[in-house]
Amino acid sequence: MAGMGAGAVESLISLPFELIKLRAQVTSASRISRATPVTENKAVVPVIAKLLRGYTPDMKALNYSVGMLSILNSKHPNMVGAMQEYPWMMTGSGRPPSVYDVRRPSQIISLEGPGALWRGLHSGVARDSVFGGIFFSAWQLLHRAMLDWKAVGMDPPPRYDEEIGPLSPLAVSLAAGFSGSVAAAASHGFDTAKSRSQCIVLPKFISMERKLLKWKIPGKRFERITGIHPADRNILFRGIWLRMARSGIASFTIVASYYFSVTYLVSGN
Repeated sequence: MAGMGAGAVESLISLPFELIKLRAQVTSASRISRATPVTENKAVVPVIAKLLRGYTPDMKALNYSVGMLSILNSKHPNMVGAMQEYPWMMTGSGRPPSVYDVRRPSQIISLEGPGALWRGLHSGVARDSVFGGIFFSAWQLLHRAMLDWKAVGMDPPPRYDEEIGPLSPLAVSLAAGFSGSVAAAASHGFDTAKSRSQCIVLPKFISMERKLLKWKIPGKRFERITGIHPADRNILFRGIWLRMARSGIASFTIVASYYFSVTYLVSGN
């Protein structure tokens, strides 16, 4: 339980940094080059230039929408300009901008609101809670098993762990690496769900519209609680082996470095 609580606190603190890091990685992988800024190619409404950087209205789509809505009020002096004031009509297609156009903290807060920095909170808390709980539980279990194995054959039988003596730093580090791999495998689905949700740009005006329309989150109850989208069910465990290897090596290295540093400092003193 302590490990799960620590994981939840870690997720709350580190989630904004993960969002910015993930969008920077997506931007670098997109390899989109623009010879000149979009604002120099066309005249852009100031609201669009502020909220949807890198986007200009699709005039063909806007004119089509104006033609459909013109029968509602033909006395409006500038229906196109009025429609452009709404974020879902700024691109002419109703689609939000891409991730690589909203990657800086100022852009994220301006378009999506401060709450967007904690997007994927449910799946992030589930991931870190599951990881922390399983990691420390498995590591403690392996540590207990190694102590009991070392105590076999000792005469008289030790009554306390201190009488058994310290374990091998290599064995403890290997146990930590194995525990990290197991925890990563158990929490990988939530990690995928968190990354997917952070790669979605959701303007704050659309979020407000969803609240007014009482839009319900799709999926089963467990998926809604943990932030998993039903469309991602088939890809939740994609890349699981890489994450298991990363977490296992990282856990082994951290524990081994700790024991090495303690041994070096103690021997130095």
